[in-house]
Amino acid sequence: MLSDPSRIAAAIARAKAQGRGAIVPFVVLGDPDLDTSDGLLRAMVEGGADALELGLAFSDPPADGPVIQAAATRALRAGVRVDDAFALLRRHAERSAVPVSLLVYWNLVLQRGVERFYGECAAAGVDAVLVADLPLEEATAALEAARRHGVAAVLLVTPLTSESRLRAVAAAGSGYLYVAARVGVTGERSGVEAGLAHEIARIRAVSTLPLLCGFGIAGPTEVRAVAEAGADGAIVGSAVARRIEAHLGDPAAMINAVRSFVGELRAASGRPAQGTPSRGGPQC
Repeated sequence: MLSDPSRIAAAIARAKAQGRGAIVPFVVLGDPDLDTSDGLLRAMVEGGADALELGLAFSDPPADGPVIQAAATRALRAGVRVDDAFALLRRHAERSAVPVSLLVYWNLVLQRGVERFYGECAAAGVDAVLVADLPLEEATAALEAARRHGVAAVLLVTPLTSESRLRAVAAAGSGYLYVAARVGVTGERSGVEAGLAHEIARIRAVSTLPLLCGFGIAGPTEVRAVAEAGADGAIVGSAVARRIEAHLGDPAAMINAVRSFVGELRAASGRPAQGTPSRGGPQC
């Protein structure tokens, strides 16, 4: 099954038509082991995920806080490698139409070979790739390989992104833009920046891509705030990993906890009716 970048945009559009933001849970592939990880992918789909963001285990992930770092360490200690992760991705693609975005670090792409990596992504049904530590100035090879293989190249923006750089990122990216809801690493703090609504408006002025917010999305409260700020959806990673960590040794309980949590996130993702004052959401 080949990748199809339009599937992510379509999933986000379906959620919008239902009056809510898209829910995109994140896990590290192979955490805590291959079999349980496959069960977690199923559980997130069953819980109502609109798309999945999945990570390749890496020993030194600079954008991730201790919770995701621990998840990657568990996968690596279980012997999970990139080949195993691609096998999980192919298994998911064979049974589900829920789109997948892959979050990776540049060293893993280089070790694989840029052309080979994006070709394998396409063959495994990966619809989009975000290379978290690859600056735009050095991204030409990745952007071109992604385009050749029909994989969306997702780029990241933060409240610190300048206007000129924002325009460059918006022009180069595809699929969606990953909007950091707060400055820092994943899972460091919960909550979103007070000016998120203003930031969303700033990005929309220069880009027509869907906007998905991550970093600091700890649960339904933050999902609701992101929706009220006008984003198209929320990416939730560390909070999912905490539920995995809380049930190590009991895979059934772990899978149930993740399924229930994704359901809670989806239930909180409704947008306020137009003209309805926001209660508790971020203010400009």
